[in-house]
Amino acid sequence: MKELIFVGLGLNDEKGISLAGLEEIKTANHIFIELYTSLLPDFSLKNLENLSGKSIKTLSRHDLEEENGKLVLEAAEKGKAAFLVPGDPFIATTHVTLRIEAAKRKIPTRVVHGASIISAIIGLSGLHNYKFGKTVTIPFRENFSETPYNVIAQNRQLGLHTLCLLDLKEDEKRYLTINEALMMLQEVEDKKEQKVASNDAFAVGLARAGGTHPTLKAGFVGELLSFDFGAPPMTLIFPGQLHFMEAEALIALAGAPEKLRRMTT
Repeated sequence: MKELIFVGLGLNDEKGISLAGLEEIKTANHIFIELYTSLLPDFSLKNLENLSGKSIKTLSRHDLEEENGKLVLEAAEKGKAAFLVPGDPFIATTHVTLRIEAAKRKIPTRVVHGASIISAIIGLSGLHNYKFGKTVTIPFRENFSETPYNVIAQNRQLGLHTLCLLDLKEDEKRYLTINEALMMLQEVEDKKEQKVASNDAFAVGLARAGGTHPTLKAGFVGELLSFDFGAPPMTLIFPGQLHFMEAEALIALAGAPEKLRRMTT
């Protein structure tokens, strides 16, 4: 029976896959994986193949975007195919186009969800999920624009938090850091002067969410500019109006300064 299953891998290593996801792999005729949309710091393809007892084919960006997922779709038309994706399959990737094409070809699809950076940052920081506004990606300098700054400013006007995903190029082993992202935002700050990324603006940095030893630090931008977050991947948050419980969580869990209590509702 033809079928395409999208399986989330979680955030760190091969153990992040759910039991349901692992069972789908074990019963699939063809298994594919992409590892270019996000960094899984401790992931081992060999270990996942040992866990599942199946061979897994790694796909490139070319295979999925320029070839429109041809290999996956052709396999799914012949039997059960599983497509493995870092994080949760449709949170921060473009793979919805693959699912749409499968639907056009009358290939049934299902999704086995995995942990995503969105759920992880909420759980680790103590920020309230219903207070997040539009998410934005901060690109590398060669593609940088004022858009991230503008999104943060717009969300802040509404009292909402902004989740900033940081760019990566897995094939080049390049990962934008929190420090680099803040420096680029400050260049826009120098022109617009809206106190979005000024030294006394407040932000939260997170590195290696989903790993055994994530680094979470909340503080003023001037302090975070020189803070050592360690190895990637990294995420940045600009909080909007804080509830007093959110402030307490950031003080207790992320080393935020005590004065944060005076900045709450």
